[in-house]
Formats: sequence, C-alpha cells, structure tokens
Amino acid sequence: MRPIRQARSTGCRQRLCVLMLLACCIGAHAAEPAAGAPLTQQERALHVLNRLGYGPRPGDLAEVQQMGVKRYIDQQLHPERIPLPQDLQARLAALPALQMTPSQLFVDYGPPSFDRDASKEEKQAARQRAGRELTPQFHQARLLQATESPRQLEEVMTEFWANHFNVFEGKEWVRYWVGDYEKNAIRPYALGNFRQLLGAVAHHPAMLYYLDNWLSSGAGTPGARGRFKGLNENYARELMELHTLGVDGGYQQADVITLARILSGWTIDVEAMKTGAAPFAFNQRRHDFAPKTFLGRPLAVRGYQEGEAALDILANHPSTARFISTQLAQYFVADKPDPALVQKLAQTFLATHGDIRAVLQVLFDSPQFWSRSNYQTQFKTPYQFVVSSLRATATPVMNSRPVNGALAQFGMPLYGWLTPEGYKYSEEAWLNPDALLRRINFAGGLAGGKSPIARAEGVPPAGVDARPADPQQLLSTLGPAITPDAVAKIQASPANFQAGLILGSPDFVKR
Repeated sequence: MRPIRQARSTGCRQRLCVLMLLACCIGAHAAEPAAGAPLTQQERALHVLNRLGYGPRPGDLAEVQQMGVKRYIDQQLHPERIPLPQDLQARLAALPALQMTPSQLFVDYGPPSFDRDASKEEKQAARQRAGRELTPQFHQARLLQATESPRQLEEVMTEFWANHFNVFEGKEWVRYWVGDYEKNAIRPYALGNFRQLLGAVAHHPAMLYYLDNWLSSGAGTPGARGRFKGLNENYARELMELHTLGVDGGYQQADVITLARILSGWTIDVEAMKTGAAPFAFNQRRHDFAPKTFLGRPLAVRGYQEGEAALDILANHPSTARFISTQLAQYFVADKPDPALVQKLAQTFLATHGDIRAVLQVLFDSPQFWSRSNYQTQFKTPYQFVVSSLRATATPVMNSRPVNGALAQFGMPLYGWLTPEGYKYSEEAWLNPDALLRRINFAGGLAGGKSPIARAEGVPPAGVDARPADPQQLLSTLGPAITPDAVAKIQASPANFQAGLILGSPDFVKR
C-alpha cells in the first residue's frame, strides 16, 4: 500500500502546488508596463504567433523577431508561399481517407456497403466502421496541420470557418464527409473570397445533409414524394442567421420561407454517387418555380440559378459584412471589439466584395490589434489551449484519440458540436474552475512525458523514449507569455513540477 499512498501523495502535492501558483499569479500583471505603453518587439512577435496561429514552437519567437512581424504577417496572409515540411506532407498523404472523393467515401463506408442479408450484429458493425476508420484519420489530419504546419494563419482560418459553417460529425452521413468538407469546401477559401466559400459550403453534401436541404422540395412539385415531400427551412434559416446576415440582419420569417423555396431541389444524388459522380445535384422536379421576392428583391424564375443569385445577394449584403467583421474582430482582437474597428472591416469587406485576406490585412494593421489592452487578454478555447500546449512542447501527434479525448472532456471535441451555431470563442464560455482544473491535469500529463499522444496507437509506453518537457526550454519558447513574477514562482518550485506549472499557469491559458 505504501507505493500507492506515495503516488497519491505526490499527485496531491503537485495539484496543490499548481493551485497555489494559480492563486499567487492572480495579481501577476500588476508589474506589467502601463496600459498605453507600446508592445516591445518580443511582445509583438509573441502576439502574432498567438493570434495568427496557435502559439510558438521552439525557435519561432526568435525567428519572427529576426524577420520582423510585418514580413511574418505578409507571409501568413499568403500561405501558398510557405512550403509545407516534407514529413508533414508525407504523413497527410499516408491517410487514405483524405485521398478519397465524397462519392468514394459514401460508397465504401455508407449504405451502399451495407449487406442487407447480414446479421443484426454485422449490420451494426458496418455502420460503425466509418467511426473506427474514417474519424481518426480526419482528426489526425486536422491536428497534424494545426500543430506542425508553418501556415498557421491558414490553420486558424480553416478552424474559424469550419466552426462558422459548423456541421456535426455525429449526424449519420456527415461522418463520411466531414474531412472532405474541411479539406475541399473550407480550406481552399479560408483566406480567399467569401462568396466562393459560401458557395462551396452550400454545394457540399456534408452541409446539404446536416441541415436537411437535400430533402427539401417545393410544395406540390412533381418530385415531392416520400421523404422528399415538403419544404425544409433548416438550411435557409441558418444560412441567414448564422452564415451571413446574423440574427439582427434585417430579414423576416417570410425571407426564410422564400429562401427555402429558392433552394428547393438543391440535393444529394445518391444514385449518381454510386457511379462515382459528384454528390451535388439540382433536381428541377422538386424545385418551386413560382415567382419569388427575396429580401425585397424580385428574382427571375431561373431554377438552379435562383439559388446562386440568392447567395450573391447574401454575400454582398451590408449586414453580412458587419456580421462577419464582428466575428473576425472578436476572434483576433477582443471578445467585445471596438465598433470603429468593426465598421472599418465591414467597409473593406464590401469594397472588396468579400476579400477575406484584405479584411484581415486591415485588421492586422489596426491600432486596436496592437493595443496593449488587447495583448495576452483572450482566454484560450480548449482547442487553442491543447494545440498551443502541443506546439510549445513540440509534442508530435502520433495518436489523435487521446487529444480528442481531452478536448471532449473540455467540452470541445473536434466536429462535435451538435447545433449549427458552432463553438463560442469567448472567455465567458470557457472560464470556470472545473475547466481550469482539467487543463492543469492535461498540462501535467503532457509535461511529464507520459501522455499517449506522442506514441502511435497500440504502442506500449515502454516502446517509446518519453521525456518530460524541459522547463527552461519551455520558458525560452514562450518568452514574454510567462510574466517575470510567474517565472520566479515557477523556478522556486520543485524541478519536476516546473514544466507542468508553466503550461497550467494563468499566463499560458491566455493569448
């Protein structure tokens, strides 16, 4: 019993040590520069690494300081100019699910692959195969790129838009397509044109299935039969409320119904997928061809083109410019951004017809972005915390399951938000005592070198050279992220606790 008691005692001492640090560091920011003081060069480098990416890896801080933040921002705004590491490319290429088309994924893992004559148990196993084989690959791809890609702004914006246009992988067929959705409907447009992004999302089977538009048919149309009978407003409502105009964007319930009518017949062609054809189809037998007025504008009766015209209207609407600009300012600057900044971003959005890169350039050039009052003030979401921890410790993601397990404990599993609004990014959503304790436990396990993340699934711990994180290396990597007062308290703690204290500190949970 003595070794068990000793282990428990050690764990209790470590947790007590961390909690003492949390209490002691509450007032650590009192010694910081005055609120109006400009950021130092090192602080500016840390700021862009934290906001345009998921925090520094070893050596990043010095590299950004050397090149200058202006050049770094320019590089990040043009990810195509940044070569991907060969090892990262090879690991992504080794994930077969990422190389499959949506039709192949559906045929190989969906209903076409189910044996109708199989036993109940065999049918259940067939339905669960996608979760066993596809899901880990999609999670692995996201985490590999977030932790190892030098194109950090591309990763941040891919996550931002995937969350903005949220789909839930747990909804039946969405599980087959969520990886392709992110790879081909989100990532290519993450820094591009908003209208093109909106269109790619609207045509993708993951969104068509998730919000049921594939089932929607105009009332009384020839094809309105069986499960396709009736108008479905789900996608039309979320397209305006969450994807474009915003809840206060000036639309009425009548506009929701009209948009649903406009998009009737936008569907998934299941039979065509079996032959390898693309999933999206326009079924004119299910389209409402009656005249329509949308947001006060009459639309010509043009079938499929009515939907494209509606997307054009939404993408270029002033309410959309304001809504998207507000969300970008909240993500990159502050939970409650300066209205003047939002207005400036919205003007740029409208003037450039939704050029996301141009809007971000204005944001990164703004005084609000560089204000000390917005430096190291945003509370990291669970995803930001976990990824920044993996980057800071240079932990290779060999096994995505324990990462997503931790994210699930924190309340933010990958592709795991059930409803269309996606995860929130605010401090209010994530800051609570239980969440802090869970982060401390994760930090302790990662810093101690005992996490299963760094070893492939099925490999025993004895087969991996697991080393605890070096606290001095961590402090060097994070630079001014950890305040001098916190550093002093950490270094006064037992050496084997220090790395965990750094990752579990109140300073590290901010960005």
